[in-house]
Amino acid sequence: MGAGAGRAVPVPTWRLAAAVAAGAAVVLVSPEPVLALVLVDLALLAAALWDWLRAPRPRDLVVTREVAATVVLDTAAEVRWRVVNPRRRRARLRLADDLAPSLRPASRRARLDVPPGGSATTATTIVPSRRGHFRLARVTLRVEGPLRLVARQAAIDVPGQVRVHPPFRSRRDAELRVERSRLLQVGLRSAQGRGGGTEFDSLRDYSVDDDSRRIDWAATARARRPIVRTYRAERNQTVVVLLDCGRTMAGRVALPADPGGHPDGGRPGDVPRLDHGMDAAMMLTAVGTRLGDRVGLVAFADRVRAIVPPGGTSAQLVRVTEAMAPLEPLLVESDYRGAFVETLARFRRRALLVVVTELAEQPVAQTLLPALPLVVRDHLVVVAGLRDPEVARWARAVPTDAAGAFRKAAAVPALGGRRRTVARLRAGGAVVVDAPPGRASPRRSPTPTCGSRPPAASRAVSRGSGCTKAAGV
Repeated sequence: MGAGAGRAVPVPTWRLAAAVAAGAAVVLVSPEPVLALVLVDLALLAAALWDWLRAPRPRDLVVTREVAATVVLDTAAEVRWRVVNPRRRRARLRLADDLAPSLRPASRRARLDVPPGGSATTATTIVPSRRGHFRLARVTLRVEGPLRLVARQAAIDVPGQVRVHPPFRSRRDAELRVERSRLLQVGLRSAQGRGGGTEFDSLRDYSVDDDSRRIDWAATARARRPIVRTYRAERNQTVVVLLDCGRTMAGRVALPADPGGHPDGGRPGDVPRLDHGMDAAMMLTAVGTRLGDRVGLVAFADRVRAIVPPGGTSAQLVRVTEAMAPLEPLLVESDYRGAFVETLARFRRRALLVVVTELAEQPVAQTLLPALPLVVRDHLVVVAGLRDPEVARWARAVPTDAAGAFRKAAAVPALGGRRRTVARLRAGGAVVVDAPPGRASPRRSPTPTCGSRPPAASRAVSRGSGCTKAAGV
């Protein structure tokens, strides 16, 4: 509701200017120009003063703004204004809302004719071009008098807030993965195919297809027949996404194409790597929480920028998205050591750590690799990099001009350095997923790399919280 109206100031309208022009014409043709000038001025002044006094006061009107609390980046949303006139005079007014330019409103202004004791509504659309939290403050009203010569203008406080969230472009892929996993679990239960997990489930009689290493000899001695242990996939695993917001994530990468061949979401061009990383974090959160895991977030650059404790409820995706909304890539070097120390201090339980970053050779060698031993000893670490497919095309292309030759000369060593970076990270004990945006989800990390992890890490991998599910980034 509108409140806190400022002092109303008189604003002349174009009709008053037209009246002044008409009065000037009368003065010019009058035989007594001085007398005509005085009379015209007095008449115009009296009319303007009477019109000003009869104009409804802006603070007497009730203004409300209706807008969705959450809007997705580059998605249209409606902003609706409603003006209630409790007075007995008709209110002809113009309205101007103080909307941020990055919300890209179709119009910030509207014209309304509010009857006595009635209300009027008008609307516009916004298509935000920047993430974050936007505070909506004042609406300016210009209320005209009966003659529409002079208007009263005042700013009215209409507080509100719009949260612009990053788009979840992988939502459909996440839903397909959840359904596929659930169907697989149903099929396994129907076929009595237990035994692929690591958490004890039950005892049953031995069959010829069972692994003899799973025979429970104590139970076999009691029952006087072979008894084997069955296992199920572990639940309630902890997954923490470490989202890099440093300078390397400011590089722009083209949006992946949907099956129709158009950029997903209809937005042409490219977006920062950080936006692709956010999409990966949302997909991992959606899949993990739906399948029984607990997923958290640590966003960092030169320091930790946002922390979301691990959770397994359906509201966790909203919490993670809300925490990422105001984040922007910063032109600073990322402090991986500080992020790892903060993560270890807050999350002491063994977890799967998914580091979403850019695999540039020099920054990784100087910052990530020295900090990696802090976490690989006690946690399974997955380093996910988003590769630019344009660089790969430059490296494969046969140049036909000087520009193409320069691009190829830059792309080939860049890809070579990236391969060396991946090899060094794997040698350091991390699982590495390096794929273009939109194609990282189906990627699976090499089995030997995962299998070489300690038992607890292998358990996380076996139930999908490791290589396969983490490849959702």
